[in-house]
Amino acid sequence: MNNVSEHWFASWFDTPYYHILYKDRGYKEAKLFMYNLTQYLNLEKGAKILDLACGRGRHSIYLNDLEYDVMGIDLSKNNIEHAKSFENSSLKFAVHDMRKPVGQKFDAVFNLFTSFGYFENDEDNLETIKAIKTNLNHSGLGVIDFMNVGFVIENLIPEDNKTIEGIVFNQKRYIDNGYLIKEISFKDKGHSYNFKERVKIMTLEDFKTMFDKANLELIDVFGDYDLGNFCQKTSSRLIMIFK
Repeated sequence: MNNVSEHWFASWFDTPYYHILYKDRGYKEAKLFMYNLTQYLNLEKGAKILDLACGRGRHSIYLNDLEYDVMGIDLSKNNIEHAKSFENSSLKFAVHDMRKPVGQKFDAVFNLFTSFGYFENDEDNLETIKAIKTNLNHSGLGVIDFMNVGFVIENLIPEDNKTIEGIVFNQKRYIDNGYLIKEISFKDKGHSYNFKERVKIMTLEDFKTMFDKANLELIDVFGDYDLGNFCQKTSSRLIMIFK
């Protein structure tokens, strides 16, 4: 197994530029998704939720605001250092590799905003699924919110520029060897930077195969944050509920 520090996400997610580029993410939409999801799962107040690859903790914080006991984990030390400033008695954060169980049991495990499929080795993706199963208690439910690759490929924008905080981010997107690649280049304070995001193209059938190998049951599939029906061609998201 490759050392995780060699992977693209280990460096890119730790930079301040990652958060600048994505600062305009839909916070209102994210809050609505957390509300819709917890209502659908029928999670009682105080239920224990694990937020895998939590980033700076925005979903974890929303969930905690809804009176859940939340633990957020992420590989990025910088992300977790930021998130820890929001900790309280029912909201905790830790640096952790999501391929490994955390040693606790939860009522629900969430993996949100396409925080899956980063690894080069398919076995690592399966190990993540198996770790989610281990993290769930006997009645716990898992949730993976992934991109709908059919929709993404159909609507792929090959190249664009995005100016944020005076920085012009050039973004190039393409498919290569079963991965969706985004190359990000920009200049700031006289320095040039180049980063690459790389996410494995996985369909619903690919996830079903992994769930079968991990002895997990797919319960439901949704296509957007309003929990609408999933359509391979038109849905913006692939949201899977399993146990």
